Amino acid sequence: MLIDVKRLQPTLILLSFIMFIQAAQAQDWANLKKYQQQNSQLTPLTQGEKSVVFMGNSITEGWKNIRPEFFEGKPYVNRGISGQTTPQMLIRFTQDVIDLRPEAVVILAGINDIAGNTGPTTQKMITDNIFAMAKLAKAHNIKVLLCSVLPANDFPWRPGLEPAQKVIDLNDELKAFAKEHKITYVDYFSAMVNEQNGLKAELGSDGVHPNTAGYLVMEPILEKALDKTLKR
Repeated sequence: MLIDVKRLQPTLILLSFIMFIQAAQAQDWANLKKYQQQNSQLTPLTQGEKSVVFMGNSITEGWKNIRPEFFEGKPYVNRGISGQTTPQMLIRFTQDVIDLRPEAVVILAGINDIAGNTGPTTQKMITDNIFAMAKLAKAHNIKVLLCSVLPANDFPWRPGLEPAQKVIDLNDELKAFAKEHKITYVDYFSAMVNEQNGLKAELGSDGVHPNTAGYLVMEPILEKALDKTLKR
């Protein structure tokens, strides 16, 4: 029996793509306990120090790699994991935020959900997960800083999805939630967006992730918000 390879080629390509996505997702879910050992080794704070946990994805994780000086000498705990979506963050939120008993948590999440890193995700699913993290923190007397998703109008790893309007819509909901629940909204988007509703070229390395210049824009915005929040 002869097999028509040309006719099978589209199917083989699709199967290869599905296997690639499944492998990537499996690897990402395995990162849920990435910081377990580091969490157990955190040293006690000195009197008067107020720790801040940064919960997020590669934008948060890359922050400490690209701008280590921003974190040095401060009670900042970076708990970003590259590629993660909001359900994954919610699963590890207790061990990577609540159990550390910080004064505040900075939540920057949502862009990987829009990209579909763990499958198709509706905006309601994204907001439900982010809002659940915020409510969980508040229930444990942890102050919340809810960050806007950074602008993006394309994904280098998921080309063709056109995320710009989805980012805007998600940020509108995050801002409204923050106002309703009297928590701090950190607006990176307005300072970093270009005329095409994407990330300004000079502030990012690939249209999604900030470079040094991008983080230098984000840092004073966050520090102003942190200063205000921690004084409440």
